[in-house]
Parts: sequence; structure tokens; C-alpha cells
Amino acid sequence: MRMPAEFAPHERTVMCWPTRESVYGEHMAAARRAHATIAKTISGFEPVTMIANPDQAENAASLCGSGVEVVALPIDDSWFRDSGPIYVTDGKARTGTCWTFNSWGEKFLPYDNDAKIAAAWLRSQGDEPRMVDMVLEGGSITTNGEGTLVTTEQCLLNKNRNPTLSRAQIEARLREELGQERIVWLPHGLHLDDDTDGHVDNVAAFASASVLVMQGCDDPHEPDHERMLENRRVAEKAGLTVREIPVLPFSHVDGRRVVVPYLNFYVVNGGVIVPVCGHAADDDMLALIAEWFPGRQVVGLDVGEILAHGGGGIHCITQQVPAI
Repeated sequence: MRMPAEFAPHERTVMCWPTRESVYGEHMAAARRAHATIAKTISGFEPVTMIANPDQAENAASLCGSGVEVVALPIDDSWFRDSGPIYVTDGKARTGTCWTFNSWGEKFLPYDNDAKIAAAWLRSQGDEPRMVDMVLEGGSITTNGEGTLVTTEQCLLNKNRNPTLSRAQIEARLREELGQERIVWLPHGLHLDDDTDGHVDNVAAFASASVLVMQGCDDPHEPDHERMLENRRVAEKAGLTVREIPVLPFSHVDGRRVVVPYLNFYVVNGGVIVPVCGHAADDDMLALIAEWFPGRQVVGLDVGEILAHGGGGIHCITQQVPAI
């Protein structure tokens, strides 16, 4: 079995309802409205399930509306890309692999429920999980569906994830469990991405088997300028065709500087959902993305600031269930 590309057909999208007060604080209501907006938008392309804590399921259903299914399961946080299962298929059958979740190196406590949510979700759907004894988050990998996986050294080799595993051992597990043949190691995530230690879903995503869309930074005064150039050099040396999003927006929430990468988009059936934040380049960057995903409707949602305040973007809060 092999992990399919995100641009392959989906059966549905799964999300989680925001619940950790320490992440959003007084902005929790805005975060929930943003999640509802994203869920309702995606539901225009494919079915959506929202997992919510039992005591918040009614609130989730009210804001998301009848077009989004709500499932009540215990959770600690809303980043299902990282806590949820990573699916593999052979075209006829599908298995959800459940990797160890340690809250990005023990950063946010408690995380007991999120450590169990991948298996709990699968069992709620009548599926038996495949447990994998290695720390891995879905946001730390991207694949072309044909055996090439891209990740970052900054995250997967961080000692707060798998300190006893070597690079070669990590590669072996990715090959074995996700059906990969080649691992491309980019050096960096984004400079401000302290929460995840540099997840790849802020800097690279496949648009096709051979085309890798990469986040650039056209401001030479930003640390990400050289970091993204180095990533691009590595990807091109690996033989991948690179298409670059040149603008990297920054904003401020409560006086704190946040980064809102367009690259943290999510590919759905017939569409691409992109986080924006009112930057002057929004329309131009959305048009660029549309060129690389022909036949898909590109939708920009002004949710980038609130999600960045929480520590992520649209891709971070969504997880696809591949169609079989």
C-alpha cells in the first residue's frame, strides 16, 4: 500500500473543532467561525466531517450547518492534519496508519486525547487502525502519490520527535509504512514556525507527480528569503520541477508577528482552498496557484491571520480520506 497524493480523489475531509483555550484565548470564537467557514467551503466540493468534543458538538453543528457532519469524540486541539491518521491505499482497500503523537515535542499539554484520536476516529468508522511506533505528524510530509516523499530536516530530525532513530531509520519507516521509494529532505521550514519545528506543509506541496509548489520569500531582509532559496536548490537538485509562490505575507495579531503562507493550502476534489490575510498580493498569488492546478477552482479564504495566531493554516486543520 502507498500514501496517495493529496490531489488524488477524496472520499471526504475530516477536521477538528477548536477547543484548547490556551491556543486561541479571547480569539476562540473567531477561530471557531473560521473553522466553520472552511468546513462549509470544502463541503461544496466534497463531504466534510467535523470532530468535536462531546460538550462542544452542538456548537460545532450550529456554526457549521447541516452540510457538515459532526462526530463527537474527545480531543485536546484542532490540528487533525497532525493528530489524525495518515491513509495508505492499494486502489482497492484503505488503511489508516496511526503514528505516535507527542504534541510537537511535548509543547502543548495535555494531549492524551489527541494521542488517541487517530485510532478513535478510525474505529468510529468501523476501520481497524494500523499502529506505528514512531512520532510523525501529517503536516511534516508531502507525497506525489508515486513514491516520492518530501519532508524537512528541521522537523523530522529534531531530537524532540524520535531521538533514538537515525535519519536512515526514519527513512526506512517512511518507506515501509507509507510505500515510499525516495525521500527528499529539504533543510528548512519557516523561520517563525516554532510550534511545529518547521513543517513541510508551510513550504512545499505537490501539484502533480513531478511538480512541487514551493513557498518563496521575495523580501531579502527576511530570514526566510535565504531559507526558501536553499529549499528550492535542494528540490531542483532532486530533479523536481519547482513552481514558486514568491510572496510570503506577514501580519500581526495582538502585537505578535505571524506568518501566513499561501502554501498552507488544501487540495480538495475540484478545488484548492487557500489562506489569505488581505495582503496586496492575494489576487496575484491565487491566480498563480490556479495555473498550477488546472481544472480546479481556487478559493481564497480570509482566515489566515486567526489560524496563524493559533499556529497553522488551512492545511494544518484538514485531513483527507482518500477515495477507493
